[in-house]
Amino acid sequence: MIERAVRYEEKFMTEVYRNKKRYFILFFLAGGFIIYTVFLVAPIVHSMFYSLFGGPGIVPKEFVGFQNYIQLFTQNPYNERFFNAFKNTAIFFLIVTFFQNFIGFFIAVMVTRRFAGSTFFRRISFLPTTLSVIVAGFLFTLILNPVWGIFDKFLEAIGLDFLVRPWLGTPSIALVVIAIVTSWQFLGTSIIFYTAGIDSIENEILEAARIDGAGPLAEIRYIIFPSVLPVIGIVTILIFIGDFTQFDIVYAMSSPYANPQYGTDLFGSLFYRAAFFPIGRGGWGMGMGATVATLIVFIVTIGVLILMFVFRMQSVGRNKEGIE
Repeated sequence: MIERAVRYEEKFMTEVYRNKKRYFILFFLAGGFIIYTVFLVAPIVHSMFYSLFGGPGIVPKEFVGFQNYIQLFTQNPYNERFFNAFKNTAIFFLIVTFFQNFIGFFIAVMVTRRFAGSTFFRRISFLPTTLSVIVAGFLFTLILNPVWGIFDKFLEAIGLDFLVRPWLGTPSIALVVIAIVTSWQFLGTSIIFYTAGIDSIENEILEAARIDGAGPLAEIRYIIFPSVLPVIGIVTILIFIGDFTQFDIVYAMSSPYANPQYGTDLFGSLFYRAAFFPIGRGGWGMGMGATVATLIVFIVTIGVLILMFVFRMQSVGRNKEGIE
């Protein structure tokens, strides 16, 4: 009888402990859920709601249904500006993805090698990422200035004055220049991911490869690169989200009007003009701006799901090959 009472008490106390632990976890999750809902979900839902309205003012009051979406895809200048921004954003994403993955990987390989100053280079590689985007954009605007910019002066000093041009004033290269600046600033994030992936490789594997006569290139090709392939997916998805919502670098380097001739217009700058500029000076009204924002959210969501599926399938394929 006493043993049964003791077992019952132990069971009761265990259940109480589990309930307390469950409530403790829910308490901390609730804070994150509330913040996520208030600052992300609610604005998205609000934007979707406003996209069904039109008219002047900060709060559009005339219900127009899906007319804003129809105009955005069929009427000029809405469709011209939207598809131009989509094209520019896609090009911007491809350039940044190439630089951050390619250069980030090889810098990570370099800084994970043990040599004098490797720790210093590992730390300093993240320094540009700590800068504000506005500061970085303004800094490179000064460097690339066609009158007093140091970059053109350097080209002239080494006899490459035939390359001198208005880097931010030429439609064919301005977007590429801004993409390179973005790649430079956020390269440190990619380096951190790749460095973590390389550091996770067991030293015994690398040492065994070296004993078998594998050189640095073979080591990178057959051991390091396959080991960090999942990192490519993570970095690419983060770049995709960042680039398809990018605004501040365009604002800093080419103004909200995305000069020259909308050659640097991204989704972020298009939304900013459409929603917050006066109608007739580049603005389309808050309703149309909300429509652009809603489509950006939709494109980013679909794009992320596609990228996750692609990289997931590649991972499954590699695992099957490893088993076979």
